[in-house]
Amino acid sequence: MRRLLAPLAVLSVALSTLGGCGGDAAGSPDGDIKSTAPDPLQRLVDGNKRYVTSKCAHPDGSPERRTEVAKGQKPFAIVLGCADSRVPPEIVFDQGLGDLFVVRVAGNVSDDAVVGSIEYAAEHLGATLLVVLGHERCGACDAALHGGEAPGHLHAVIDPIVPAVRDTAADPGDRLDNVVRRNVRNVVHDLSENKPVLEHLVEAHKLRIVGARYDLDTGEVEILK
Repeated sequence: MRRLLAPLAVLSVALSTLGGCGGDAAGSPDGDIKSTAPDPLQRLVDGNKRYVTSKCAHPDGSPERRTEVAKGQKPFAIVLGCADSRVPPEIVFDQGLGDLFVVRVAGNVSDDAVVGSIEYAAEHLGATLLVVLGHERCGACDAALHGGEAPGHLHAVIDPIVPAVRDTAADPGDRLDNVVRRNVRNVVHDLSENKPVLEHLVEAHKLRIVGARYDLDTGEVEILK
């Protein structure tokens, strides 16, 4: 338990260190430099670049936008991310109200409720991109890596990550980061083959699923190949 909570106890680093966007960042609340890229993944990449360079556009945050999305939502992308307080997708991708359908759970793991939420966003709301977003020094991955008894319901978070620990046992490099990356790839693989809805959408080229890793120190999101 101690190993799980220790990384999570460090709540945040100053936004200036992360390259985050403060209130005086370049760009207006109306989104003067909002990405116009038609590709949803490129929109996220462009937004992350703005975040890293402190040039956030803060798009889709106006009262007019709030009125618009109150009538209905049409997010362009889904993000399955870790519940870690330091990795809020709307901030790190510089997106606004109604842009992202976000599902967050420790370790960015997948269960029936997560899959159902993703299915709803893809099938009924029309989102065409799903990003599984892991992050540097993930506490859930660290707990799975070090093992031991998990009290309460923590096993529901840790157990799905154990295969990533086994898969990377002989890999060189940073042990924890290897688990973080493999866990993301495992979740991407599992969701891509989840029947019947997600597998069908992927095969019909109506949904793209990619993995990504957020760097806590730089604020950069790396798209995993």
